[in-house]
Amino acid sequence: MAKDPSLDLTLRPINGGARSLRELLTTFHLAFVALDPFTNESAWILPTAARILTNFDEADVRVAFLVTGTAEQARIFLGPHSRDTLTFADPSYAAVKDFGLERLPAFVHVAMDGTVVNAAEGWHPEEWNVVAEELARVTAWLAPLIPTGRDPGPFDGSPLPTAVG
Repeated sequence: MAKDPSLDLTLRPINGGARSLRELLTTFHLAFVALDPFTNESAWILPTAARILTNFDEADVRVAFLVTGTAEQARIFLGPHSRDTLTFADPSYAAVKDFGLERLPAFVHVAMDGTVVNAAEGWHPEEWNVVAEELARVTAWLAPLIPTGRDPGPFDGSPLPTAVG
């Protein structure tokens, strides 16, 4: 179950220097989709996740992918999305663990004070819709339609490897 992370958590963009969560939240909320590039579940949801994040591109929120792999693995997995959307590499699972995530994919909304407003683990469209609707309300934006006819059917996602907790 998602929990409030440490504001000192370091996130590492694949195209830039590491920054603390505190630094990333100085101006905007953060909304990210956490993906494991080595699972089918994360591959199945990638087009949907990209569509949802793109919807909020110009809203008052920083959108990102958080990929549990190296920067190179994130680039390969995300393809052009790694150039178009802020992407954090998390090969040690430190960030997903600090957020208390247990299953990926996950969609997480973090307020400017560092609290987790909402989170959804696995792909359950109604739960992702709750995250998107509240994010849209807070940012005075329009939420995307979730699900669409092109989205996959619901699934629980994959558990984090036991070696990482």
